[in-house]
Amino acid sequence: MQWTLVIPLKPLSRAKSRLSDTAADELRPGLALAFAQDTVAAALACPAVRDVAVVTDDALAGRELAALGARIVPDEPQGGLNAALAHGAAAVRTARPESPVAALNADLPALRPLELLRVLDAAAKFPRAFLADAAAIGTTLLAATPHYELHPSFGTDSRARHRASGAVELPLTAVDSVRQDVDTGADLRAALALGVGPHTAAASAGLLTPGS
Repeated sequence: MQWTLVIPLKPLSRAKSRLSDTAADELRPGLALAFAQDTVAAALACPAVRDVAVVTDDALAGRELAALGARIVPDEPQGGLNAALAHGAAAVRTARPESPVAALNADLPALRPLELLRVLDAAAKFPRAFLADAAAIGTTLLAATPHYELHPSFGTDSRARHRASGAVELPLTAVDSVRQDVDTGADLRAALALGVGPHTAAASAGLLTPGS
């Protein structure tokens, strides 16, 4: 099964506010962009991924991610994360009604293509499925196979909400790179320990080191 991934990205100037304990205001937009670049590059390298649609209104992010091969979908609803995901999935399905779609966080800088492949192959067995984040509270991926809608419910406690919505939680191990999103300095440290992509490595150089 060949998936289209829908990745939401808010304007970089408003991204990653919870990293304020680790990165100054002027550094956080660059970090957010680097996270997204490494996420998109790794996703496009996954054998199960046909293409990636990034929902964003940020001009710089749009240019940089399009250069990597992503399709840019304007965030027309401007109604927050879940509205952006629903809009992106609808845009994908308008062009290809039979396409399986999966929402993926934009802040997975340690993402490994073969670990993502394992998650998507497991998700293909269910109408809707999701992967919990490293903290076991949120969600990093929500998938819907053909003829099923995503019905995203990301945000605080999204693991519980997605489970309550009927999506199957994927009990996978050894897919840490797909679980490790980055919201805080501790998250960034954990991602660095896993091994991040080149954009994040450059943007975070001197900011944190694994085990620091």
